[in-house]
Amino acid sequence: MPVFLSIDLGAGSGRVIAAETDFKTLRLEDVHRFDNPGTDLPGGSYWNIIGLFRDIQEGLRKAVQRYGSEIAAIGIDTWACDYGLLDEQGQLLGMPHQYRDPRHERMPAVMHGLMPEEEIYQHTGITTNFYNTSLHLMAEKEAGSPDLMHASTLLFIPDLLAYWLTGEKAVERTNASTSQLVDPATGDWAWEVIDALGLPRRIFGKIVAPGTILGPVRKEVSKFIGREGIPVVASASHDTASAVVGIPLEGEDALWLSSGTWSLMGLETREPILTDAAFAARCCNELGYGGTVRFLKNIAGLWLIQECKRQWALDGEKLSYADLAQLAEAAPSFSAFIDPDDSTFTHPGDMPAKIAAYCERTGQAVPRDKGTILRVASESLALKYRVVYEKFCSLAGRRFERLNVGGGGIQNAFLAQATSDALGIEIVAGPIEATSCGNALVQMIATGHLPDVAAARKLVRDSFEMVSYFPQNRVAWEEAYLRFLDVTVERVLPRVAMSA
Repeated sequence: MPVFLSIDLGAGSGRVIAAETDFKTLRLEDVHRFDNPGTDLPGGSYWNIIGLFRDIQEGLRKAVQRYGSEIAAIGIDTWACDYGLLDEQGQLLGMPHQYRDPRHERMPAVMHGLMPEEEIYQHTGITTNFYNTSLHLMAEKEAGSPDLMHASTLLFIPDLLAYWLTGEKAVERTNASTSQLVDPATGDWAWEVIDALGLPRRIFGKIVAPGTILGPVRKEVSKFIGREGIPVVASASHDTASAVVGIPLEGEDALWLSSGTWSLMGLETREPILTDAAFAARCCNELGYGGTVRFLKNIAGLWLIQECKRQWALDGEKLSYADLAQLAEAAPSFSAFIDPDDSTFTHPGDMPAKIAAYCERTGQAVPRDKGTILRVASESLALKYRVVYEKFCSLAGRRFERLNVGGGGIQNAFLAQATSDALGIEIVAGPIEATSCGNALVQMIATGHLPDVAAARKLVRDSFEMVSYFPQNRVAWEEAYLRFLDVTVERVLPRVAMSA
């Protein structure tokens, strides 16, 4: 059976996963997993991009040893917004910064002084967020960065890794669309914004559609991994874009949630939504596979829980995610709330102390033990999902009866049930590896093994068990939601009536 290799990199770890299929069922197998820790240096926070490429090659080498000639293609997906700059010879100029690097902090005011945010939104469909590529490029420009001064090409992280695999430079559209520098209507660069911000046009190269075959792996890579001629596909290289392909949505305008370090809730639409209401709701129009738009809202996600786990490991207590879920479930409910998207929680560092400090600052009971801290974080995240859900109901003018959730976050059954309770609707969870599935499915379509996304999603439905969660304790959760709004000072759009 043919095998499609998904290189899936997150902001913490990476893996090479083999997707083996007879096109009736799909089976995923881990080939190689590795850490992706950021590193703080005197010049800021950086990714170890060279170490990542080394691990990718090692994963491909192991895959060739295991599957040999059955390997049909390779695709890469990663987080969004971060980039590398190349000179005219194609050499990397400096290590890529992390999107959480604080250099963005003064940039919104600088950028909006050159072009108002509302106007930028009309050109790009993206609201200004700390992680946007636009802000980080502005920071380099304002600092007189020699890297930007001498750069010839900008490549986003998956584009850079694909360039090192193939020797071909191309910017894949789904990832580029998150930058606040792409026009969602045309799929090309938003030149009016780029010019207004004073960014050099020369670094913005050709944008290609997801599913473009870039070419075979380079000779030097072939020699290391032990096989020549494997095609590399510019998959839906933003991990959320791949995840949406891998979630078996049914019907038009289905509501979805990709649950990982970041949570993203959204609709798959055919046209960007650039209304005043969409802007006020801080919704973004990112581009998806097959000419679609991912109309979505970013939410902090499992970052809070991951950072708690990391802090406790530094303190000498290593806990699994299953341990954390059990601690949260055993703790008292609704003792306090936080806004997961508060700027307090943006940067790494002692997350349990930050959660406790937020509760103290807002006059609530201060969580002291691990279980209560985790329960506060988990319930607050579920209630933040409710806030965003209500915004989508208002924008769509109807109530969604189901939320399809994919990604690693669905392994936390406590959070999945809390999400159903908070929203008051059915949660359909699966698959866990939605991103790797979507990456591989785009490869299958690109190489002619599958006809379209509908067939791809049917393959997912036929291959993985979907778990449904239904709402419980509606009165308690409605009361908790009102308290959450008071504590977090959320200003939601007019609410859609909920059924009993």
